[in-house]
Amino acid sequence: MVVPELRAWRAARPHVVRVARSVGPQLVRVAEAVKPPLVRASEAVKPPLARAAGVVKPLVKQPSTVQFTTGAATLGLVVAITVATAAGPWDSTGQRTAERDWAASRERAGGADHGHVPGTSGKEPAPAPSAASVLAGLGSATGSAPSPGEKALAKVLGPLLDDPALGTDRAGAVVDLATGKRLYGKGADDALTPASTTKIATAVAALTAAGPDHRIRTRAVLEPGTEEVVLVGGGDPTLTARKDADGNASLRDLADDTARALKSRKKGKAGKVTLSYDTSLYTGSTRHPIGPNTNLAPVTALMADEGRLNDSSSGPADRSEDPAGDVARTFADFLHERGIRTTVPGTSKASDRAKTLATVQSPPLSALVERMLTSSDNDIAEALARQTALAAGEPASFKGGGTAVRKQLKKLDLPLKGVKFADGSGLDRADKLTADLLTALLAEAADPDRPELRPALTGLPVAGFTGTLSKRYAGRPGTGVVRAKTGTLTGVHTLAGTVVDAEGRLLAFAFLTESDPPANPATAQQGLDELASTLATCGCD
Repeated sequence: MVVPELRAWRAARPHVVRVARSVGPQLVRVAEAVKPPLVRASEAVKPPLARAAGVVKPLVKQPSTVQFTTGAATLGLVVAITVATAAGPWDSTGQRTAERDWAASRERAGGADHGHVPGTSGKEPAPAPSAASVLAGLGSATGSAPSPGEKALAKVLGPLLDDPALGTDRAGAVVDLATGKRLYGKGADDALTPASTTKIATAVAALTAAGPDHRIRTRAVLEPGTEEVVLVGGGDPTLTARKDADGNASLRDLADDTARALKSRKKGKAGKVTLSYDTSLYTGSTRHPIGPNTNLAPVTALMADEGRLNDSSSGPADRSEDPAGDVARTFADFLHERGIRTTVPGTSKASDRAKTLATVQSPPLSALVERMLTSSDNDIAEALARQTALAAGEPASFKGGGTAVRKQLKKLDLPLKGVKFADGSGLDRADKLTADLLTALLAEAADPDRPELRPALTGLPVAGFTGTLSKRYAGRPGTGVVRAKTGTLTGVHTLAGTVVDAEGRLLAFAFLTESDPPANPATAQQGLDELASTLATCGCD
């Protein structure tokens, strides 16, 4: 496989060359320091190799330029990765680790096998570039570099945001995450339809209310004095019935433990039970106001694989009309395979006296937040809004979730004038957010005193790399340095996230556009990407 050179790397090559020249003497000293141990190691293994091969020939008499460069680049990559690891934060799902590995593997990495590179013999690896902007931790860019000037930012961003191609209503804001100061604002307190950038608010509210370590439980309980087993939904949309649970709570594991517990009651003998399922944790309608939709299953406290009717794990897909009933029937099949016969499952409500037979738990809330933001997962978003409601003492419904999200953000003293939360996902056009609120949310998540909110940043898609930004920013300066949540509805396009500017300053931004008649989607998205890319390249002193 031939891995092409990234255009972003071609643009960065002169800067990397200057850095390489500046560290060249240090690398030479390092090479000289490690040379004696390497020679001793080579001498130590030479006799065994001679016996195995029958003859010993020196593989390399003198390091070639390619070999020295490869070694230097490899050492540089190791140093970069070490610094990035120290800077953190590293998320629970390993997403940032994956970004690091992905960034390194996009070019030829010294010592790694990535196939033949044109212009080489095919045996030696080419030098490995670093990806400093992607590898840098969130805290590493704040406070040291100069902050952009307000007038300079207005000069470069104003004309871009005024572009009629974006739509009839436009708003934007830019905030310095080191100081919390707003550096740019245009209609920043105008409440517009945010689409999926609503998920940033849902993330911060859920992390504040329930905490990053909270896990959602799915239980099987036995009603006392009966043979009734009740499958109790806790609101985990990532519960899976698939063989490979991939770190999620497994319905198969729950069936294993339930069957084992039932058999232990009857000294190993299989029996028959009445099987019921309980979805009473959630209240109100299960159907989102948009109606049946491939972007969201009916919102219920019990579902598996987000009610998807195919093998997908993200993006649009046909959904079950009865996710809870499907899970219960699948659970019955699993129990039957394990020697437990059941009745046809029906709805019920577990009593307070029911004895827990088995429990499985979701990944921590921090991981769910990251997955929600990266993939713009609407099912997780609605589940997190309801988890927020439960933690805040509100009904676990669309309305209760919106009330709870607002309540939590008010506790953080965030700007809520004109803001409305109608759901947790942003699919409802009744949602209204401001650029001021979105940048304030990002600033709150970046606050060193609030590490529990960090997943609201680490889960943001990376331009050109991950999630809903993986196919955007091709060749743009923002590749790898823009991390942002996208938002798209008919006539609505939004983008909110963070960017490291040309001076190394970490900024938060939010740009919202709304238009009737709808603006051209491709043109509107390109306009938003251009705004973020301009921030990435702007020194703007």
